[in-house]
Parts: sequence; C-alpha cells; structure tokens
Amino acid sequence: MADTAVRPQESDRVPQAAPTAATGAARPDAPRIDIDLVTDKLLGTWADVRRTAREMIKDPAFWREDGLSHHDHRERVFQQLKKLVAHNSIARAFPEEYGGESNNGGNLASFEELVFADPSLQIKAGVQWGLFTSAIYQLGTKKHWDKWLRGSIELDIPGAFAMTETGHGSDVASIGTTATYDPETEEFVIHTPFRGAWKDYLGNAAVHGRAATVFAQLITNGVNYGVHCFFVPIRDDNGFLPGIGGEDDGVKGGLNGIDNGRLHFDHVRVPRENLLNRYGDVAADGSYTSPIASPGRRFFTMLGALVQGRVSLDGSATNASALALNIAVTYGNQRRQFAGATGTETVLLDYGKHQRRLLPLIATTYAQAFAHDELLQKFHGVFGGETDTEQNREDLETLAAALKPLSTWNALDTIQEAREACGGAGFLGENRLVSLHQDLDVYVTFEGDNNVLLQLVGKRLLADYGKQFKGKDTKEIAAFVVGQTAGKVFHGAGLRQLGQAVGDMGQVARSVERGLRAKDQHELLADRVQQMVADVAGRLRNASKLGPEAAAALFNENQVELLEAARAHGELLQWEAFTDIVASIEDPGTKEVLGWLRDLFGLSVIEKHLAWYLIHGRLSGQRASAVTRYIDRLCLRLRPHAQDLVDAFGHAPEHVRAPIASGAERARQDEAAAHYAALLASGEAPAKEKKPAQR
Repeated sequence: MADTAVRPQESDRVPQAAPTAATGAARPDAPRIDIDLVTDKLLGTWADVRRTAREMIKDPAFWREDGLSHHDHRERVFQQLKKLVAHNSIARAFPEEYGGESNNGGNLASFEELVFADPSLQIKAGVQWGLFTSAIYQLGTKKHWDKWLRGSIELDIPGAFAMTETGHGSDVASIGTTATYDPETEEFVIHTPFRGAWKDYLGNAAVHGRAATVFAQLITNGVNYGVHCFFVPIRDDNGFLPGIGGEDDGVKGGLNGIDNGRLHFDHVRVPRENLLNRYGDVAADGSYTSPIASPGRRFFTMLGALVQGRVSLDGSATNASALALNIAVTYGNQRRQFAGATGTETVLLDYGKHQRRLLPLIATTYAQAFAHDELLQKFHGVFGGETDTEQNREDLETLAAALKPLSTWNALDTIQEAREACGGAGFLGENRLVSLHQDLDVYVTFEGDNNVLLQLVGKRLLADYGKQFKGKDTKEIAAFVVGQTAGKVFHGAGLRQLGQAVGDMGQVARSVERGLRAKDQHELLADRVQQMVADVAGRLRNASKLGPEAAAALFNENQVELLEAARAHGELLQWEAFTDIVASIEDPGTKEVLGWLRDLFGLSVIEKHLAWYLIHGRLSGQRASAVTRYIDRLCLRLRPHAQDLVDAFGHAPEHVRAPIASGAERARQDEAAAHYAALLASGEAPAKEKKPAQR
C-alpha cells in the first residue's frame, strides 16, 4: 500500500516542546531538536552510503511481497540479488581490481539498510557476499581471487557458506566433516562421516548454490591440523554433482525468502589448490605449513576474518528496532482512545504507560546506533589495513561479540512492544511488525549464539583483569586483594546506603539532583562491570590448581554471572558512545534533548539492574526509588519530542510501508471528529441516557 504511505505532516504532530512540571502542557521556550542534524549523527560515518542504499530500495522491486509461497519468495529474492549487482551496491568491500572500492565500512553500512526492504533479501545478500565471497577473499589468496572472486561478486557463482553442522553450531572447532589429503592425486577428499556432520541451515544450499566454502578438519600425513576452508563445487545445471547430496530445510519461522538447506559429502575430491590457504597450506607431498604456529591462534584468526557478519547484524537489528519504533510512535501520536477530562478522546502517546513502553526503547536504539558506528569504524580500520594489528583484531572481535547480542535481543523486545502498543492494528500483516519479528528472531542465534558471544566477552574481561597482576610482587598483590576485600565489606555492610540516606535528607528530589547525573550514571554502570568481573575472578582464582573436570565445573558455576558482566560491559559501551555524541553537538536545543534521552537510556539500564545495586550497596533504597521516578519525569519531558526523535531515523514512506504510520489514522480521527461536530451542530444528536443517582 505504498500509495497511502505518506509522511505525517507538520500539522499532524503534537506540539514539540517540553511540558511544564505542573500541567504537562508545552512550554513555548522549550528546546527542539534539529532533525537533520540528528539524522546525520544516527546515520554515522557512512551517512552518504546509507542514503544511496535507501534511495535504491525505494524501488518496489526490492520490497517484501506478502502472501507468496516460500518457493516464490525465494525466487523473488534471488532476482533481487541480481538487481543489487546491477546497481553495483555489493562490491564495495572488495579490491578495485575485481570491481570493488576497498571500502569495508561503507559496504556493511549499505548492506544493513536492506533490512528495510526485506530481511530475507538482506540475509541472502549476506550469505552470497558477506560469507561465501568473503571467505574466498579473506581466507584465500590471489590465485583464488583471480579464479572465483569476480564470478562470486557478479552472482555467476551463487554460493553457500558451509560451516555449521547439524551436530555443531557455535562449536566450530568440533565439526565432523573431514578433508583428507591424497598425495598421489594431489586432491583433498571431502567426507561427511556421520549424520550429525551434515552441513545445515545453509542459505543458497537448497536451490541456488553452485559452490560452497566448506569448513572441514584438514588431515594430511596422518595429522589433523584443525578446521580449514575449501572451495567445493556442488551443482551444475543437472543438480548435485557426484558424491554430493542434500535436503531442503523447508519452511522456517521467518526469512522464508532464503533457500536454507543441508549438504553432505561422500568422498568428494577437489584439487589441492581449492584449499583457501591464507593461514595454512599443504604442499604437493602433503607437508603442512602455516604463518601462525599456534593451532588455537590460527583457528581464531581464521574465524576472526569473518567477524563482519556479527558487525552487520548489530547494525541491521538496530535498523529494525528503529523501523518498529517509527511505526508505533507515529501511530501512537494519531490514534485516540478513551475520553479524557475534556470529553475528547486521548492520544495514546499522552498516556504515561505508552510513554514508558516506547520512549526508553527509543533511547536504547539511539545508544545502539551510536555504539554501532564506533564498531563499524573499528571494523573498517582493521579490514582496510590502516589499523590491522593483532590487538585491534582482538578488540574488534570482543566489541562485536559484546554489541551484537544486546542489539539483536533488543530488536525482538522492541518489535514486540511496538506491536502490542499498536493493538490489533499491529497484528495485521500489512503493518509489518509481525513479519519483522519473525524475520529478526533468528538474528539472536546465527553468526554466533548470543550467550556464547557474551562468554567470549566475559573471558576477555577476565583476561584483562588478570593482566593487572602481571609483574607485581607478592606485597602489591596482597595490597590489591585487601583493597578488594575492604570494598566488599564497605558495600556489603550498607555504609554506602547510610551515607546516601543522610546526604539526601529523605527527599527524593534531592536524591535525583545529587545522584543521577551523567557522572553518577557512568560510575554506577562502570562499577557494576568492575565488581562483577572482580567477583568472578576471585572465585576462579584457584582454578589453575584444580584438575580439568573440577576446573570446568568451577567455571560452569560462575558462567551466568560472567555472562551478566559481559552484558553490563556492552551496556556501558553503548552509554559511553551516546555520551560522546551528546558532547559533540553544538546546537543547544538538540544537545539538551539528546542529553535527556541519554539519561533515559542510562537510568533505564540502572533500573533494570536495581536489585544488584541494592544488594551490593551501590544505591540506597531511597535513591533506587528516585531512579524510577526520574525515568517517569524524563518520559514526560521527552514526550513532545517523540515524533521528531523517530523522524530523525530518516525513513522515507517507501521504507516504512505501514498503513498505520501513513497518516491514514489521522484522517480517520479527523473524519470521526467532523462527524460528531456536525451532528452536534445540527441539533439532531441523540441525548445520552441519564442514569439514576447512586444512593
């Protein structure tokens, strides 16, 4: 219904000014945001690339078409891939020699925008160019690029990325598929030894793929050198090639425009040169060499070369959240329900609960967008070579593993809340929220299950914590431990609570004023990360003295808290990114409103973890109560800016495509109001039934 998807006019909006404390009415002198300025900040470093992508997908040929069978949806998406090639929108990350621009950050920025067209298109494109083609580029060498890269870029070689197995998902190191070298023929023999080793959930595997980048255990001269990647042809015009079989995964919970399927191999032979050998090679005689001596580091380096999937999902999930909020807020600003004190029905967004359910989600989505741009900058520097060091690669992997879980989980929460906030209208397929939730569901488990990713972050936090002790003598370590113990006693004994209660003098307003400003938010968020890591590290201190089973059991006992520490670390990173953006803005009104929005994000995170802050003595009961009250005040203060804040996401009507966010609801409300006004003016309005007075 693109013809009805018009942007709300200025007259459709509520007054854009902050309310007074007493009445909630708009103050004429209140600040307003510069929408264009905020849009630039949200679009980030590659704003121009994002705008180009958004202009491209205004074409209805790129849009999801509801009601198709999954077979027809797959074919529509495959044709859309060809249109992306025709628009030259997918080769930015690759070298100019092969038709690219060597623009890694811009490539992902453009890719993330496809979620507005159809998430199936985005992920299908990600399989073809972000996984299959990137594996050739990142794990192969020039001989592989010359042979297959241009064909993969131009879609002459549709491909699958065959890493995940039915029996092993996130645990890639344990996959069962083998690639055994035969020196007599100078070939690798790719084999699936049991059912659990079938490659599974692979986009392009069921129908369209002609080749696959297959991850397998490399075995040569009787030695298993771990997981490596191989280019393996799988189909021609007549179907599967000899020795290759597979199945269609069929209908899924979402993303049904992608032909996910399974592959298995029965002693399939490929030339020795089909080993993508940037990080490990096999000579004609079967001898193995690698520029990375450590098997563990080699394995993680190979996987790290493919980190862009996690980076792009962080941005894509943020875009999906922004779209859902645009729909829900626009509808909430027009839809009226229940007569208020004046007798006129009340706009949904004027209800306190409606503000509480949507405005903190806007704040979170802003925080995600700003943190994602920093992640994208780091990715661009590492993959473009400007800042490609081992330390920066490790930092990039940790940052992606910290942010992707938060944004993908939040996307599901945000889309669901937006759906409920739109009532029955939100459940209609035409308004996109239901299908968006279905399609985004799998984002939390592919490219790394979120909990597994957070465990990687937690281990990095523990490692960094342990580095504090390197090179220190026994006396220094003892002093540090005493300090930690003193800290725990201080907080656990409630002395911090007592100090706060006395300082606040029993007044909630004073508690807010003194304890919930930006510096206090940062201290609370950072302190939680530090304390949680220190507590887990303390409990794991003796793990090295235990046997393997006992050490594993001890780690398992502390796994949940370690994951929470990692999640807290990601939230801190988002808050800091938001704060940096606020500091960079010169326009006074924009700076003030985004400062409120940043506070709303920070305090919402603190409110979510209030139990921890109370248990550990970081907040008094009085100040904890003030957190919730101040959030309510911030929501009231931000309510007049809600439409501007979602308009700043920069969506055109062609990106939204939801009738309830098109102005149609405003037209219905105006029609109803005109009807009742005319009826009243005519003198023919029926009298209301008078009820007897209650005794």
